[in-house]
Amino acid sequence: MNILRDKIIKKIQSEGPISFETFMDMALYEPSLGYYMRDSAMIGRAGDFYTSPHLHSIFGAMLGRQMEEMWEWMGRPPVFFVVEMGAGMGYLAKDLMASLTEREIFPHLEYRIIEQNPSIKAHQERLLEDFRYKVKWASDLKQMGPVSGCFLSNELLDAFPVKLVEMDHELMEIYVALSSQYLLSKENEEALLENLTFVEVKKLCSAETGDYFKGFSLELPKGYRTEVNLRVKEWLLKVNERLAEGFVLTIDYGYTAMDYYSEDRNRGTLLCYHRHQVSEDPYRNIGQQDMTAHVNFSSLKKWGDELGLKTVGFSHQGAYLVSLGIGEVMNELYGGCPDVFDVAKIKGLILPQGMGDSHKVMIQYKGKGEPELKGFTLRNQGEKL
Repeated sequence: MNILRDKIIKKIQSEGPISFETFMDMALYEPSLGYYMRDSAMIGRAGDFYTSPHLHSIFGAMLGRQMEEMWEWMGRPPVFFVVEMGAGMGYLAKDLMASLTEREIFPHLEYRIIEQNPSIKAHQERLLEDFRYKVKWASDLKQMGPVSGCFLSNELLDAFPVKLVEMDHELMEIYVALSSQYLLSKENEEALLENLTFVEVKKLCSAETGDYFKGFSLELPKGYRTEVNLRVKEWLLKVNERLAEGFVLTIDYGYTAMDYYSEDRNRGTLLCYHRHQVSEDPYRNIGQQDMTAHVNFSSLKKWGDELGLKTVGFSHQGAYLVSLGIGEVMNELYGGCPDVFDVAKIKGLILPQGMGDSHKVMIQYKGKGEPELKGFTLRNQGEKL
């Protein structure tokens, strides 16, 4: 019995077809039942996927150096906040702070984690026990005061619920309905819930969704299916409201708008992950599989520009880490003689065949001046956004 699946079915029974965005939101974030809200939620090699911090601790050390550079640019403020959203099990926070304990920024560093899942928060608290005097938690950005520092996220935006759209005679949005709409009764409820399946139906898109494509001068051919992530706009607005001065550092897998909506990507990017197996079926393992869609970084720039956030740089993760000085940090950590296993993992962070190419780094800035950050000296592709 899947309680979340039954809850979604009953919602459709009572309200009619729901948007795929609503379906994805419930599948991932329904309290106590959604994939990221379960007590048993696990991220890493023991879970359904792993991220850069799970590959090697040097990733956190590099972002620590980035925080240090930002702090220097801002004139070494007495308090520099790092606000991490989507912090997973807490490894990035741990590695970042551990790398800075002997550096000048550390007494000025304050770390904040935004986490909704009480079980994951408890895991983070145990992992970050040595830094408890530096870290505080909140369940929502609304609980934060003004921030001078950096909002940091690694693989957060790809987990935002998205709208599914398909071009027919007009742009249509995908809704989720049921294979049968029989009324439930106590006698047939259990059997009916077991036999019902989800089916997709199309409805005319809202003006907001249509304007999204017009904003990038895009016209989709008939039959083209893809995603629209408007939750990014809402998130960026909330971040901007809290950011008094400083940076927004976003790391995720994604593309520019032109690459995202290219002709050869006509089925979109939505994928599901269950026990490290990839699937394109979001209607299986509901609440027990991750669901993601790539990030349109051009939308992040566009909406950031509208809010007064300047785009400092945009780059592949590999080029960014090399520019930031990952070779120098390797020498500091290993004296020029890293273990062969460490070398293999670090290569996974920077080489084109791994996260070095699939993941992108984007930094936006709010404040006076035009920051020039070391991580974009080798390759800054901000003009392609």
